[in-house]
Amino acid sequence: MPVLEKIVVQDFRNISFQEISFSPNVNCISGNNGEGKTNLMDAIWYLSMTKSAFSSSDRFNFRHGTDSFAIAGTYSIDGPSVRFSVQVDSKGEKKVRRDDKPYSRISEHIGVLPIVMVSPSDTALVSESGEDRRRFVNSVLSQMDREYLSAMQQYNRLLFQRNRMLKDGTYDDSLLGVFDERMQEYAERIFTAREEFVKALEPVVYDYYKSLSGGKESVSISYQSDLHKASLADLLRSSREKDKMLKYTTAGIQRDDFLFHMDGYPIRRCGSQGQQKSFLVSLKFAQYEIMKQRYGFPPILLLDDVFDKLDMGRISNLLGMVAGSDFGQIFITDGNKVRMAGIVDKLTADRAYFEAVGGEFREVGDA
Repeated sequence: MPVLEKIVVQDFRNISFQEISFSPNVNCISGNNGEGKTNLMDAIWYLSMTKSAFSSSDRFNFRHGTDSFAIAGTYSIDGPSVRFSVQVDSKGEKKVRRDDKPYSRISEHIGVLPIVMVSPSDTALVSESGEDRRRFVNSVLSQMDREYLSAMQQYNRLLFQRNRMLKDGTYDDSLLGVFDERMQEYAERIFTAREEFVKALEPVVYDYYKSLSGGKESVSISYQSDLHKASLADLLRSSREKDKMLKYTTAGIQRDDFLFHMDGYPIRRCGSQGQQKSFLVSLKFAQYEIMKQRYGFPPILLLDDVFDKLDMGRISNLLGMVAGSDFGQIFITDGNKVRMAGIVDKLTADRAYFEAVGGEFREVGDA
């Protein structure tokens, strides 16, 4: 089970340089808004996923006035410590290393350090487009399934090339047919994995939400895909004239969506703010549970400002479920150290407290 023993962060967001050693169990980071709590969580996420949880472009991760950043972490993984590092420069070149040896492909690192994050930005999963929900599902499956990650990369590459041909008009029907058949293989792999994931996820989300809400409402998740109607090759063949006219691919798994319901109605429309927040926390804790079952050990869990989402009684119950017999490493941020300590101190005596001020972090005593 990977446990982050120490992190070194240089010029990432508002963090100029920090070296921090962590508890193998619960780590609590307090501080006012804008002091860097979330930036530290994102640095930990970056070491696992080789990208930010919040910024699509790395240029937004450079500390003001710099043109590069570096993050390194020392992990204990069932034996001797292992060091992982990421460096990104102004040209966008990214180098990911394990014990100073570069990966031949960055994708080989995904899934080595499994991780789950719960953050205020999760509201986009309910309020925004299907792209956000696809991104969530992709981030989970890519950690657990190397073949899924490879299929996604190949499908997206072919989709980009197909769309470029449609836009430029540099195609004929036979060439489009070749692309359609090649995309079909990867689409089926992605479709099957997503369908199986939703079937496994839904009952776990249901149980977590029931515990969180007291069983007042019933929640469900459904998977919506063009591939429920026909194979991708058939769909692309039937939509070819439409694609030529619109100059992009109008059918495929890039249009998939994952629908969240409460008592049979869309949560985004019928759910109150509190109900939506409870559902999102249940969704992420269900992800944590499924990943724990798949790996055989709990992933690292990042809880960013989660206490502002729910009352103390509910979140205490959830943390108690996670911090059961299979206790993993957890990182928690909150603006109120006393509130955080009131919950965490009941769970374990093995915890560390840190305070964030202006992108600097220092370990402090108990609240």
